[in-house]
Amino acid sequence: MAEEQYYSIEEVAKTLKVAYLTVYRWIQAKRLTALKAGKQYRIKKADLDTFLKIHKK
Repeated sequence: MAEEQYYSIEEVAKTLKVAYLTVYRWIQAKRLTALKAGKQYRIKKADLDTFLKIHKK
């Protein structure tokens, strides 16, 4: 069974070349699905791929 890959908000922001706060706002607006682990958020690779597919210009 393959392990799921997760990213932090910082990793997603760096990859997409946007600010940390932008990714955080996407999560708060429920545009990007994330899991909260303690005080940190983790974004599943599959959820990030779905988000990018939907919001692709």
